[in-house]
Amino acid sequence: MPRPRQALLSRERIVETAAALIDADGLDAFSTRRLAAALGVRGPSLYNHFATKDEILDAVADSITGQVDVSFFGEVDWREALRRWGYEFRAALAAHPNIVPHLAQGPGRRPAALAMADAVYGGLVAAGWPPARATHIGALMRYFVTGSALGSFARGFVEDPGLYAEQYPHLSQAHRLAEHQQRVDEGAFALGLEALIEGLSHTYERLVGPLAPLPPEGRTH
Repeated sequence: MPRPRQALLSRERIVETAAALIDADGLDAFSTRRLAAALGVRGPSLYNHFATKDEILDAVADSITGQVDVSFFGEVDWREALRRWGYEFRAALAAHPNIVPHLAQGPGRRPAALAMADAVYGGLVAAGWPPARATHIGALMRYFVTGSALGSFARGFVEDPGLYAEQYPHLSQAHRLAEHQQRVDEGAFALGLEALIEGLSHTYERLVGPLAPLPPEGRTH
């Protein structure tokens, strides 16, 4: 039997190639024509697997969400679960920042995103949070994590001391932020996440009841 002239398409191969294109060139540059060319097929071949471009984007976003472990919700204290989720979620998004604007629109019908929302909400309600507050916590964590993954705060400042010297005296060291980008951005995320959890702990004690101290070894970061 003669060998096929091109590799057979699969949903997995389409998603992997689409993710690589988006990582490299961004959402605005992504098109089904470019995707088909990268796969070595004609455009209509894609529609045997996905009806629209948005379906492909949803699949890419969901493949990234699926990398986030949420199995610990309901198994560890809700504060530690939120902490682990925050770091896990941010790491997955930070590795693929160009898809974040699409992913941040919400779970829609994406299975992994809905499973994540279900695990978070269920874990919080099981821990005693009122359902409405559990919904709010899931939302505020998504806002915080996706916002942090959209771009680097530190790299938003140009490396030109002269820009700040005269007009912005309080920013005299801002030109050095990009040089310390990882420390600045990761430090800001860690501080924000701890502040959120501490604030939520006070809210929990006001609404639900006292909280036991977390053991030091329970903190993963």
